[in-house]
Amino acid sequence: MVSYMIQKEAPVFERADIVVVGGGPAGVAAAIAAARCGRKVLLLEQSGQLGGMGTLANVSVFMGVGNVTGIYREIVSEFMPQQPLPDNHKGSIWPQYNPFRLRYYLNEKLEKEGVDVLFHVGFVSAVTEQGRVKAVVANSREGLIAFEADVFIDCTGDGRVAIDAGATYTSGREGDGMTQPMTMMFMMQDTGRPVKLSLPEGCPRYESVEELPQGRLLHWEQSEPGNLLVNMTRVKGNGAKVREASRAEREALRQVFAVADYLQRNGHEQYVLSHVPGQTGVRETNQIVGHYTLSEDDLLAGRRFRDVVAQTNYEIDIHSPDGKAGTDERKIDGYDIPYRCLVPKGVEGLLVAGRAMSATHVAMSSMRVQATCYGLGQAAGIAASIAAARGLRLLDVDVDDLHAGLASQNVVFQKG
Repeated sequence: MVSYMIQKEAPVFERADIVVVGGGPAGVAAAIAAARCGRKVLLLEQSGQLGGMGTLANVSVFMGVGNVTGIYREIVSEFMPQQPLPDNHKGSIWPQYNPFRLRYYLNEKLEKEGVDVLFHVGFVSAVTEQGRVKAVVANSREGLIAFEADVFIDCTGDGRVAIDAGATYTSGREGDGMTQPMTMMFMMQDTGRPVKLSLPEGCPRYESVEELPQGRLLHWEQSEPGNLLVNMTRVKGNGAKVREASRAEREALRQVFAVADYLQRNGHEQYVLSHVPGQTGVRETNQIVGHYTLSEDDLLAGRRFRDVVAQTNYEIDIHSPDGKAGTDERKIDGYDIPYRCLVPKGVEGLLVAGRAMSATHVAMSSMRVQATCYGLGQAAGIAASIAAARGLRLLDVDVDDLHAGLASQNVVFQKG
């Protein structure tokens, strides 16, 4: 392969105590948590909105994780005040939400928290010195610009900062490296009268549930009357690969029209396709190799860790990587995620929060959901703040101090 070496200047646009790269659930929570610790925080987001897959890809339902606590609990209580909250660790909620309203809420929330959010600023490269991340370079409307910080938090979902800084990583399941497929979730609206069918040329016509991409019906209608949220498309591929992601955008859109057409002929005759997001939702890409790797055995054994930073009882949920119908779903009782999963080996000055943390293919299928990512981000924001304030290596952050910081921000863990 022919390659080019480019040398360009990237002026330092801003310096902060903490720079968070990526404005999904983990990035939002990390930025809020760090700001509440008194740190100057910059949040860089490549798109024009916060919320990650929840807003960008219309994955607008919070899956039930148990232990609804900390910033996640606060967001639900403020954004959806009508939503009852569980009072125990095993209690879960599965609220469907309006992604447009969440986008607005998060904008206002981070402004109130004093976080400096920069949109349309996409990560390009990490600048390292002696194995430590010193700056990140990003592409912006003003060209290449750089950001310096004491600590960086990679919330890109793909481990982009960590990988570019030299961290080891894995992709997909052991053996063939195949990742969970991508899905384009969409909305349909009840019009109150029969709608005219119109299936675009080139889209398949499904005649039975078995022919559908996931081989099942999966939709919700609980947030607003007549608003149906549909999760029924499925496209094989790794969302971190250019050609595979590009193919997925085309194929997923075909499936959207085809699934909508099927629903309109089978029980939803009055529903019109009302919202298709700007991108396909991605479940799995890269996992960094951290100082601990969460495993399937940890989940099944309900393992507890002294350096716990998040807890969940969301099921093992592996959408078939070959893109065919079928999902490996296994209920679990609950487990801890240790802080060491957020600390990449071989790179200093950087934490990784969200779905790209250190985990096996099976383990990440459980920890990847939005509610858990909020918890991981909150922990990363507090740990980064402690390290920045005291000049510590991130691996040397005291667990008791981290837990005290989490407790001060209303995080409660199940004991035992």
